[in-house]
Order: sequence, then C-alpha cells, then structure tokens
Amino acid sequence: MKLENPAALKKLKDALTKDPRVRVSVQSEREFYIDQQKLMSGIINGVGWALAIMMGIAALFAALNTLYNAVQQRVREIATLRALGFGGFPVMFSVLIEALILGAVGGLIGGALAWLFLNGMTSSTMNWASFSAMTFAFTVTPGLMMTGIIYGLILTFIAGILPGIRAARQPITSGLREL
Repeated sequence: MKLENPAALKKLKDALTKDPRVRVSVQSEREFYIDQQKLMSGIINGVGWALAIMMGIAALFAALNTLYNAVQQRVREIATLRALGFGGFPVMFSVLIEALILGAVGGLIGGALAWLFLNGMTSSTMNWASFSAMTFAFTVTPGLMMTGIIYGLILTFIAGILPGIRAARQPITSGLREL
C-alpha cells in the first residue's frame, strides 16, 4: 500500500503487529527488494570472486613466465652487476621492483579499461521468487580500481620471487661467458 510518508510505515507496522487477528510482515518496498536480491547478489559475488581467483592464477603464471624471460635475457647485465660487487639481495630486489612496476602498470591499464568499457553497464536477471526483474549496475569506483591495482601488485610480487632468487643465485662466470 502507498503511505503518505515514511513515518507512517512505523504507525502501520505497530497497529498491525498489535492486532492478534492479523499475522503479517510489514516492510517497506526497499526492504522487500533488498531481501529479494540477497541470494542473487551472493551468487554474483561468489562467481565474481571465483573468476578473479582463476584469472589471478593465470596472471601469476604469465607474470612468472615474463619475469623468467627477463632474467634470462639479462644474464650478462646481472653477471656484470655481481662482478662489480653487488650481492644477491640487490639483484633479487631489482627483479622484484621490475615485477611491481609491471603489476602497477597492468593494474592501471586494467582499471582504465574497466572504467571505459564497463562503468555504468547494467545487466538484469529474473527473480523467480517474486517474478520481478532485478537490475545490477556495474560501477567502477576509485576504491575498486585501487583493489585491482593492489591485487595486481600482490600477484606480480609473488611472481617475482622465484625469478629474483634465480637471478641472485646465477653464477657470475656463466653470465660473463655470454659476453
């Protein structure tokens, strides 16, 4: 039913719940639709996180491959640095910094593409419980973009550890032979 103002809902709820002849649940239209969308929202969030984890694992392997190739291509430079007196930790640290730069750039590009192509996009689904359509709007917020960038940084940091260790343990003599 349509009420004159939001305060009238409390009066109606009090009147109906005190009457022992009537067993009803009184809620606003907004509360009704919030209850209706909880299940679908949970499913969408679950699928979204599952996709994010699967794509993150794929990105982890791609970054790992890229960083291993970067270390392999720089055998001479790494051996030269080690011959000049740089220890294994600075070499490993430089590989991790490169990984983090790649992660930040990738996160920024991914966030910008999501904002350009997905921000404001809407999708709807049928709610079979109430036979109403629920519409979901995709909104790319700055907080969401920061979450994506941080996720990319974490993945590339993890991917940079093994190639960094490999670069740090690489024998100086084998790298200098590449000259």
